[in-house]
Amino acid sequence: MDITATAFKRKLGQYLDEAERNPVIIRKSGREKSVLLSIDEYNRLMALEDAYWAQQAKQAEAGGYLGEKKGLRKGV
Repeated sequence: MDITATAFKRKLGQYLDEAERNPVIIRKSGREKSVLLSIDEYNRLMALEDAYWAQQAKQAEAGGYLGEKKGLRKGV
Protein backbone atom coordinates (compact mmCIF):
# COMPACT_ATOMS: atom_id res chain seq x y z
CA MET A 1 0.00 0.00 0.00
CA ASP A 2 1.26 3.44 -0.89
CA ILE A 3 -0.31 6.56 0.67
CA THR A 4 0.38 10.25 1.15
CA ALA A 5 1.40 11.74 4.49
CA THR A 6 -1.85 13.72 4.55
CA ALA A 7 -3.95 10.57 4.09
CA PHE A 8 -1.87 8.85 6.76
CA LYS A 9 -2.63 11.61 9.27
CA ARG A 10 -6.36 11.49 8.52
CA LYS A 11 -6.73 7.71 8.79
CA LEU A 12 -3.99 6.61 11.18
CA GLY A 13 -6.02 3.79 12.75
CA GLN A 14 -6.87 2.30 9.35
CA TYR A 15 -3.21 2.30 8.29
CA LEU A 16 -2.09 0.80 11.59
CA ASP A 17 -4.47 -2.08 10.89
CA GLU A 18 -3.23 -2.37 7.30
CA ALA A 19 0.39 -2.50 8.49
CA GLU A 20 -0.46 -5.68 10.41
CA ARG A 21 -0.99 -7.34 7.02
CA ASN A 22 1.29 -5.42 4.65
CA PRO A 23 3.90 -2.64 4.86
CA VAL A 24 2.44 0.83 4.27
CA ILE A 25 4.68 3.19 2.27
CA ILE A 26 4.12 6.83 3.16
CA ARG A 27 4.86 9.52 0.59
CA LYS A 28 5.44 13.21 1.18
CA SER A 29 5.68 15.68 -1.67
CA GLY A 30 5.54 12.76 -4.09
CA ARG A 31 8.56 10.96 -2.63
CA GLU A 32 8.68 7.82 -0.51
CA LYS A 33 9.59 8.93 3.02
CA SER A 34 8.71 6.17 5.48
CA VAL A 35 7.36 2.66 5.85
CA LEU A 36 4.95 1.55 8.54
CA LEU A 37 5.49 -2.10 9.55
CA SER A 38 3.84 -4.40 12.02
CA ILE A 39 5.86 -5.03 15.16
CA ASP A 40 6.14 -8.70 14.14
CA GLU A 41 7.71 -7.75 10.80
CA TYR A 42 10.03 -5.27 12.48
CA ASN A 43 11.17 -7.93 14.97
CA ARG A 44 11.70 -10.43 12.13
CA LEU A 45 13.90 -7.95 10.27
CA MET A 46 15.90 -7.15 13.42
CA ALA A 47 16.46 -10.87 14.03
CA LEU A 48 17.73 -11.25 10.45
CA GLU A 49 20.12 -8.35 10.95
CA ASP A 50 21.36 -9.79 14.25
CA ALA A 51 21.94 -13.18 12.59
CA TYR A 52 23.83 -11.53 9.72
CA TRP A 53 26.20 -9.66 12.04
CA ALA A 54 26.69 -12.73 14.22
CA GLN A 55 27.71 -14.66 11.09
CA GLN A 56 30.09 -11.85 10.07
CA ALA A 57 31.71 -11.96 13.52
CA LYS A 58 32.12 -15.75 13.31
CA GLN A 59 33.76 -15.45 9.90
CA ALA A 60 36.11 -12.75 11.15
CA GLU A 61 37.05 -14.85 14.16
CA ALA A 62 37.60 -17.96 12.01
CA GLY A 63 39.81 -15.98 9.64
CA GLY A 64 41.93 -14.62 12.45
CA TYR A 65 42.61 -11.07 13.37
CA LEU A 66 45.30 -8.83 11.98
CA GLY A 67 48.14 -8.31 14.39
CA GLU A 68 49.94 -5.06 14.97
CA LYS A 69 52.55 -5.83 12.29
CA LYS A 70 49.96 -6.91 9.72
CA GLY A 71 47.69 -3.89 10.20
CA LEU A 72 47.83 -0.90 7.94
CA ARG A 73 48.91 1.42 10.75
CA LYS A 74 51.02 0.23 13.63
CA GLY A 75 49.40 0.65 17.02
CA VAL A 76 45.94 1.55 15.76
